[in-house]
Amino acid sequence: MEVLSCTTYQHENKPSISRKLIKEKSPDCAFHLGREKGCYAVLWAVGEEGSFPDMPLNVFPGKTAFNSIDHHRTDPLFATASNIVQIWDETKSAPISKLSFPTSTETITAVRFNMSESSVLASIGTDRTFTLYDIRTGKAERRIIMQMRSNALAWSPTFPTTVLLASEDHNLYTFDIRRLESPTQIYKAHVAAVMSCDWSPTGTEFVSGGWDRTARIWQEGRGHQPEVYHTKRMQRVTSSIFSADARFVMTGSDDGNVRIWKAKASDKLGVVTARERAAMEYRESLKERWKVDAEVSRVARTRHLPKSVHQTAKLKTTMLEARRVKEERRRKHTRAGESKPKQEKKKTVLVEQT
Repeated sequence: MEVLSCTTYQHENKPSISRKLIKEKSPDCAFHLGREKGCYAVLWAVGEEGSFPDMPLNVFPGKTAFNSIDHHRTDPLFATASNIVQIWDETKSAPISKLSFPTSTETITAVRFNMSESSVLASIGTDRTFTLYDIRTGKAERRIIMQMRSNALAWSPTFPTTVLLASEDHNLYTFDIRRLESPTQIYKAHVAAVMSCDWSPTGTEFVSGGWDRTARIWQEGRGHQPEVYHTKRMQRVTSSIFSADARFVMTGSDDGNVRIWKAKASDKLGVVTARERAAMEYRESLKERWKVDAEVSRVARTRHLPKSVHQTAKLKTTMLEARRVKEERRRKHTRAGESKPKQEKKKTVLVEQT
């Protein structure tokens, strides 16, 4: 059995609460956020296995607690989120820019740089907002207020204008930042708040982790029937991420464990011979050929869920159906033209501000 090692870094030999850890564009550096006698971001030199740096490379103090951090793709810049978004230079101890919406009083919970448009920055806040910034102009460009608060966001690695939001209303939404009045797709399967999300490097799928103690892998553009991952002991999933080769998914949960899953559960690990590969490709071709058959389709769609999740899903379906029937009866008993049914996508965004 392979033994994995862990390297520990501690600032000033004192325990602190670490809120976030990110890798810098250089493979030899990493940031973390701490709360011990103040609020700060710390830049560490990540050495070889077994080497422990005595002091961090730099410490960036803040006036308020940092909730999130993200590094620029190419430049030595990083952004932090607190009550405002601050842009920092690695060589300076004070922020070089402060970004906020003119009427905003929110606490910002997450911030992310766009992977392709390097000057575009996005954030989500506790007042149900999603905000776009441009670091060249130094101000917020657009903002939308949604029905429910978002817990996480992730930019698509292949479509620069597509952003994914994980929401408290049990759903995930993809938006095109050129048209923020409604989402391009709604993803429904979770039965509790969605706490995290991350795209695959290929941009064709993404993973989400929820308060319902499950992790799910979705196909981009397909809003239902995701792959479901769960164990008996896994608790609420608060973090989820794809590996760089898109073969594995890592999740962190409230039980204090990090779990590694295969992105495709049936994949074989290790060396695959030519004969095995031919057999697997033949089986996949059979599935594709007969997927329209009722029995084959039923087996392919079946996903075994924990009893609590299954019962909650049934209850949620009953409640949503009752709400739909109630609204339909209300429309039938109102004057013609006064009450019109509203598309599901149009209900998500309450207002767009510029």
